[in-house]
Amino acid sequence: MNEADLKKLLKDLTWQEKVGQLIQLSGDFFSSEEALAVGPKQKLGITQETVDLAGSVLNVAGAKKTREIQEKWLQKSRHKIPLLFMADIVYGYRTVFPIPLGLGATWNPDLIKQAYRVTAAEAKASGVHVTFAPMVDLVRDARWGRCLESTGEDTTLNAAFARAMVTGLQHVELGKITGIAACVKHFAAYGAAEGGREYNTVDMSERRLREDYLPGYKAAVEAGSELVMTSFNTYDGIPVTGNEFLLKQILRDEWGFDGVIISDYAAVLELVAHGIAADEKEATLLAMNATNDIDMKTGCYAKQLEPLVREGKLDSKRIDDAVWRVLKLKNKLGLFEDPYRGASSEREQEMLLTEENRNLAYQVAAQSIVLLENKNHTLPLAKNHQKILLVGPYGDNQNLIGLWAIHGNTSDVITIKEAISQHVSSEQFHYTAGCEMLSDYRFLGEFGGSKDQLMRMPQAKREQALAEALRQGEKADVIIYAMGEHTMQSGEAGSRADITLPDVQKEFIQEMLALGKTNILITISGRPLVLTEEAKQMDAILQAWFPGTEGGRVLADILFGKINPSGRLSMSFPYSVGQLPIYYNGFQTGRPLNSKTHSGRFVSKYLDSPNAPLYPFGYGLSYSYVELSDLALDDVEMTEKLQVSVQVKNNSSRSVLETVQLYVQDIVGSVVRPNRELKKFKKINLEAQESATVHFTLTREDLYYYTKNMDFSVEAGDFNVFVGRNSRDTLQASFTLK
Repeated sequence: MNEADLKKLLKDLTWQEKVGQLIQLSGDFFSSEEALAVGPKQKLGITQETVDLAGSVLNVAGAKKTREIQEKWLQKSRHKIPLLFMADIVYGYRTVFPIPLGLGATWNPDLIKQAYRVTAAEAKASGVHVTFAPMVDLVRDARWGRCLESTGEDTTLNAAFARAMVTGLQHVELGKITGIAACVKHFAAYGAAEGGREYNTVDMSERRLREDYLPGYKAAVEAGSELVMTSFNTYDGIPVTGNEFLLKQILRDEWGFDGVIISDYAAVLELVAHGIAADEKEATLLAMNATNDIDMKTGCYAKQLEPLVREGKLDSKRIDDAVWRVLKLKNKLGLFEDPYRGASSEREQEMLLTEENRNLAYQVAAQSIVLLENKNHTLPLAKNHQKILLVGPYGDNQNLIGLWAIHGNTSDVITIKEAISQHVSSEQFHYTAGCEMLSDYRFLGEFGGSKDQLMRMPQAKREQALAEALRQGEKADVIIYAMGEHTMQSGEAGSRADITLPDVQKEFIQEMLALGKTNILITISGRPLVLTEEAKQMDAILQAWFPGTEGGRVLADILFGKINPSGRLSMSFPYSVGQLPIYYNGFQTGRPLNSKTHSGRFVSKYLDSPNAPLYPFGYGLSYSYVELSDLALDDVEMTEKLQVSVQVKNNSSRSVLETVQLYVQDIVGSVVRPNRELKKFKKINLEAQESATVHFTLTREDLYYYTKNMDFSVEAGDFNVFVGRNSRDTLQASFTLK
């Protein structure tokens, strides 16, 4: 539809029709049986007219279902304005990729762009128009359950992935969205919730907000993200859904975002619970004045917009502007020409979980898994020369896709046991669970904890399981432990104060260690765990995250050397939970640990823990020995740009993917600067014994920050450059910025 016709459509809408475009309801409201919608309607206090005029649908997917709802909707719609179908498709639709924290560990935005293009194609064939992704919240506290959805703790890396994900999802060709619309979330600073506790307060300076937390969202907006979702938290004492500074001043006015802003689930009404609005009317006014366009799953807009305008408290132009943005989005997606966007059951069959898609999921998982320990070259294992025992609750478990792959199917997953059995004979390989996932499932709550609780082993069976594992372990040379978090222990509302392995698993490991065998740990988790004891106990550790549809096969191929692991951490692993939040690019204090003027007790340190993480940002081992040398700058002074080079050699007999990382330190600034900041990175392939020169171009713009006066600029002075395989182990050089 051309713009003139779209404007005419807006003008022809009644008041009720305009309000309807700003309301999102879940699929149960659109059931063919009216009775099913009575309960939800009563809960929100809305009428059937509101349901009949709503503009978008939440978390309905599948070509048959979406086409059926859309068809019935259009039959009764006066202006034939199609519904928007929006859904949580965070890291895969039917083909499930590793969780985003695992995607971050690939350090490969180009590969992830391909993954998100596949995700969009599958979702589009299934009738989805908008996905609530990417989540680009920067996270530095592993207690937060939604670490699972983030690509990590670093601004530069998160921004690179934000651009890649938006570009892959939307796949714009000739100005048209051929994929699905992206909705970047959660704006803003949601990952900084105090104590890592879900839905909690965020309190930080504007400088930190702008330097560390906003760049990921800005990168997504600049990449063309069509929607932005508000976060649940407060910022500067004001909940984001009603925060004009964040939504209007920064997002709209400074960044020029003219797309759709949508609240997170029930967040408009939650302005009342926060205590910033007395009732639904005040909450609606705050959200609209902050330019929040769509009210997700509350009755606030439906009931309160008209009274607010009638009473002169809200300018009706605010509503027209919001409706215009929604109509523009529908038009960009081509819904007026094809309300189904080509979705059909036949198309689903062609697009979902193809061999090509599975192969890509395999490639992504292969680059996401991080080798944390490999003492005495324990890995890779030799085929048919060792007797191998696989134990643990994830050994023969298809739940490798994580909490937020809600449209995935665990039946598509090949288990670790199945995959290992394809490498070695049955005489050499055995499996027994040995222990449960958890000793107590009740805290998992309404998401199935009670069901799992019923599946708990009785005491006698637990003792039998341990006895069998010990019996099998006596005969084995190598014991592989497939351990980790329960699916429900991470993701939204999955905050944890204790982020170690579950007690029942740790107790089981302790029993098995007495056998004196070679021990290998595979960790399945949605966050960094505290693995301090396991690092001492195990000969090798593989951090697998929730690795997705192809995760089992990839893990087996890493164990036996078909894949040389190349994942690098995008989030530090703490030595102890008391260090949290922890991140590599902190500030130097007046009394640093390595102080030249203070010593002993009176420096910045813990009495009972090291300051440093167990495994630093950027860390990861491989089966190769890669050496970096000869760091060189093309000049000792920089005006506009500087060339940085380093020699990289693979001193091994197998090819390797290596991630070379460049960090910068501004030694003196008008405000304190971080110890080091990632600015550039390159992933290169080196064949056996191959050497290469890696080049980086460092520009003046790379050194910009928010100065004492909150100007985004750069200050002349001395800088250090660090290049290495992680944020800790680096070569160093210096230059002066003129």
